[in-house]
Amino acid sequence: MITLTLTWIALPFFVGFISYLLPKLDRYLSLGVAIASVGYALLLFVQPPLTLKLLDSFGVNLLLDPLSGFFILTNALVTVAVILYCWRSDKTAFFYMQTIILHGSVNAAFACADFISLYVALEVLSIAAFLLIAYPRSDRSIWVGLRYLFVSNVAMLFFLIGAVLVYQASHSFAFAGIREAPPEALALLFLGLLVKGGIFVSGLWLPLTHAESETPVSAMLSGVVVKAGVLPLVRCALVVVEFDPIIRIFGVGTALLGMFYAVFEKDTKRMLAFHTVSQLGFVLAAPEVGGFYALTHGLVKSSLFLTTGSLPSRNLKELRHTPIHTPIWIALVIASFSISGFPLLSGFGAKVLTMKSLLPWQVIAMNIAALGTAISFAKFIFLPHEKDEQAKVKPGFWAAIIVLIGGLFLANVVYYEAYTVANIIKPLVTIFLGWLAYFLIFRHTTLKLPRLLEQFDHLIGVMSLMLVLLLGIVLA
Repeated sequence: MITLTLTWIALPFFVGFISYLLPKLDRYLSLGVAIASVGYALLLFVQPPLTLKLLDSFGVNLLLDPLSGFFILTNALVTVAVILYCWRSDKTAFFYMQTIILHGSVNAAFACADFISLYVALEVLSIAAFLLIAYPRSDRSIWVGLRYLFVSNVAMLFFLIGAVLVYQASHSFAFAGIREAPPEALALLFLGLLVKGGIFVSGLWLPLTHAESETPVSAMLSGVVVKAGVLPLVRCALVVVEFDPIIRIFGVGTALLGMFYAVFEKDTKRMLAFHTVSQLGFVLAAPEVGGFYALTHGLVKSSLFLTTGSLPSRNLKELRHTPIHTPIWIALVIASFSISGFPLLSGFGAKVLTMKSLLPWQVIAMNIAALGTAISFAKFIFLPHEKDEQAKVKPGFWAAIIVLIGGLFLANVVYYEAYTVANIIKPLVTIFLGWLAYFLIFRHTTLKLPRLLEQFDHLIGVMSLMLVLLLGIVLA
């Protein structure tokens, strides 16, 4: 298992460079690596947890268990779907090389159990993500990519300083070393991970970045990349019990903040990006079951980004008067049902499991967030539709959607115990109330929330304020 694990971690980077030298095989090699990750992730659910310490206290520590298995499976399935989506497109070998390197660096981040190797994985991830965001080479895409890279690098500089302080206190970079770390180290580490994961106000770089990227890149960013910053936060909450309340507080705040913006958003891709922020809050609100929710969210959000990329417009007001092709609408509705918590899809089981794992003080806030989710996705569910024989979609679109939506149905087996009468009634009532609120109130609202905090200079300023806030929380 150790040899297999090390081979699996190294394989995407090796294949990424090989595929660039063999452009005629780029799709096949990339798809093969992603499928191999599917197999490895499934293996983690039947094997005992694997812990590797490769360089003693200097790193590298790896931890592969069912929790990381959920995140790795998400990464694998989303990568498979994106490659299939781009299969007959004009994407070059460079695109597939960066996609599979991004896949490999995300896998490495999910496997890391020490701060210094996590830092390296997140930095490689940032470079690959930047190159994919800037792939069209337009002025807009390059600026959005540089904006992402600069914000990410500033955050990781704080993170690196925190990692050094942890080593100074515990003589180890391992996650467990945070027990002995000073408060400023914890604040610096958490700030870096909050920014990378798109959590709370530190994640307001995310809407513009995800909305302005190409459709398959948005699917990767929202489906898996941001989770590279979320899993370490979940690990810290599980390793050190004292940090669990802090992570839960940020989970609740993130869920409400993203939901609030999404409810009033009229642009489809920006709404999905804000809901990425909100749904990551659900992952952190109940860390012990966050893996299953992360899997469900990754599949749903990637399918939604790929589907909205096939709509005739990004403006929801225009879409209300422009019927969309019925099969595309069906794919949109299935994914929207899942993220809203409708039975028969894994979003139902994930929401039930998360709600049952909340602490009493979280329940009201997270139910409001769930209601806001139903309101937001009613915008998609009640769009007009008709069968249009001349409607055009990308050749790989349906193959990608089948992988993602098929995963939503199959993932029901993870928590089949959720299917009780009481558990079914509650989400159905929440969805109905959300739809009612949409038709009575939010369908007719014209409120446009300011984008002040999304501006580049304010993102850096908010980062500084968050550092002060985190330091205060840790000291308290």
